[in-house]
Amino acid sequence: MVSFAPILSREGNDGFIARVPDLPGCMSDGDTPEEAVRNAYDAIEAWIEAAEDHGRKVPPPARSIEKR
Repeated sequence: MVSFAPILSREGNDGFIARVPDLPGCMSDGDTPEEAVRNAYDAIEAWIEAAEDHGRKVPPPARSIEKR
């Protein structure tokens, strides 16, 4: 399964942010990098579901990863 690739960054001492540049406004956070990425995949699913519910087109990923 091909998935959107989140971009991970550290936010001071407060944890990590995972942003999904291909999906405007799609981001998540976590105390660890793993948690932030895991939460980002939930955010991606919610973003796509909301877009489809509103009849909006989901853009293809510019960068993707193979998710197993």
